Amino acid sequence: MTQDDSGAAFFAQVSQDLMREHEEEPTLQRVADRALSVVAGADHCGISLRRRRGRVETAAATSETARHCDQLQYDLGDGPCLEAVWKESSYLICDTAASERWPAWGRKVADAGVGSVLSIRLANEAETLGALNLYAASTDGFAPDDVDVAVVYAAHATNAMKAAQLISGLSTAVESRHLIGVAQGILMHRFELSMEDAFEVLRRYSSHTNVKLREVAALVVDTRSLPDLGDRPGIGHVDGRAGHEA
Repeated sequence: MTQDDSGAAFFAQVSQDLMREHEEEPTLQRVADRALSVVAGADHCGISLRRRRGRVETAAATSETARHCDQLQYDLGDGPCLEAVWKESSYLICDTAASERWPAWGRKVADAGVGSVLSIRLANEAETLGALNLYAASTDGFAPDDVDVAVVYAAHATNAMKAAQLISGLSTAVESRHLIGVAQGILMHRFELSMEDAFEVLRRYSSHTNVKLREVAALVVDTRSLPDLGDRPGIGHVDGRAGHEA
């Protein structure tokens, strides 16, 4: 068996391990945990994910040190993981205390006991999810081979994260449809509404209160009713015997 074959077999096993979880949060934590055994120089790992409106947050970490070093970047608005997310694909800082590119962040990270950092973009052809942030206690903690391994690992991690994201999204959609259906049934029974009218009551309540339809449905299921919004324009109240909104 060649070295390439051995590496391919190893990452095939890594990929299977990362795909083992089907929900998004456990998968993210598995990605962070597994990174420490795959990338030899890493002592801590954080997973930074892109959120709406340009926000970035740590979705999983192996230690408070990783979370702290990630958060320093968010607070300062500067650092290698943010660069990996928004600009280039990867960054290696061999000596954080002597970093010329991110001096303020580098000094704070060094004070936290981190001597070197490797940040790799988590992305596929369609989108960038975030960054894999690897922290080593020593300076020059990452060898050239570690960087190559981290890049390959990030590709497998991205695939696992996207798969889990899709499954979680589908599960949420199914749960939401079920919850909305139960809420419709409650309104139909209590107020003698048709299925269409019951859904319209939920939709209009959601629209006028700026509350997600799923949350409105959960409210109906919990309380077996809707709050009286007769004073809100366009909603009125639900007439208990009329079969429609009055």
